[in-house]
Amino acid sequence: MVLITGCSSGIGRAAALEAARRGHRVFATARNRNDLADLERGDLQTLALDVTSGTSIRAAVDAVLARAGRLDVLVNNAGYAQYGSAEDVTFEEWRAQFDVNFFGTLEVTRAALPALRAAGRATIVMVSSVAGRLPVPFAAPYCSAKHALEALSDALRVEVYPFGVRVAVIEPGPVPTRFTERARSLVAPLLSRPGPYRSFYAGAERAMDGDFQKGGTSAEAVARVIAHAFEAEHPRARYRVGAMARTLIPMTSILPEKWRDWMMRRSLRIPGPDSR
Repeated sequence: MVLITGCSSGIGRAAALEAARRGHRVFATARNRNDLADLERGDLQTLALDVTSGTSIRAAVDAVLARAGRLDVLVNNAGYAQYGSAEDVTFEEWRAQFDVNFFGTLEVTRAALPALRAAGRATIVMVSSVAGRLPVPFAAPYCSAKHALEALSDALRVEVYPFGVRVAVIEPGPVPTRFTERARSLVAPLLSRPGPYRSFYAGAERAMDGDFQKGGTSAEAVARVIAHAFEAEHPRARYRVGAMARTLIPMTSILPEKWRDWMMRRSLRIPGPDSR
């Protein structure tokens, strides 16, 4: 029995379809259940689950147990990307990013853990990002939340080991989905926002459409890796999906920080201090 969050589009939707295709009973969830109407079929059922609402989370987990009697797999996928400089993004926007991408995931996991322990052998799949290992300028809120998710996963993997619960992290490169469209919509207002970073946002947008899309992958490819992770007898701690993730993540532990900073400045066309 598989429970997946954030299935209205992109990776979550693809993961629900892939798991069902492989013969698993799946509960696909989203904040608005109407967004999932076309997914209802046979062993693929839908539920409303708002990861920022404890009441909604508990109701969804209870519904799964009432209908299926058990929970074997939790795929934490729900999230969005908040872009902007660390200074320009408001505290409310920072909090909203962590409420969804980190605290929401944490609360869903805590609600599901009793059932996962009871299963005797279960898997938690955390959908992170290459950005969780390689921070990107003007995406600090998103990168910070994903980095926190990586740390949570590493600690949790050891804590739940005695109960037969495995934890695997998925680290995709860029995936062209509605997730990306929403992220781009959050960049657009920044292009006209007054402030010291205004002239840099156009370069950030170009990088989003250019360098940061190279080595990307499809939602379906990520979904296949997710399914492989929870079907594996001994899943790996991390799965890197796409050429960017497989190339850049290992480089973070090899190359000096100065080189990484230079690479980011070059991609984003950030000038030196003497040029301003």
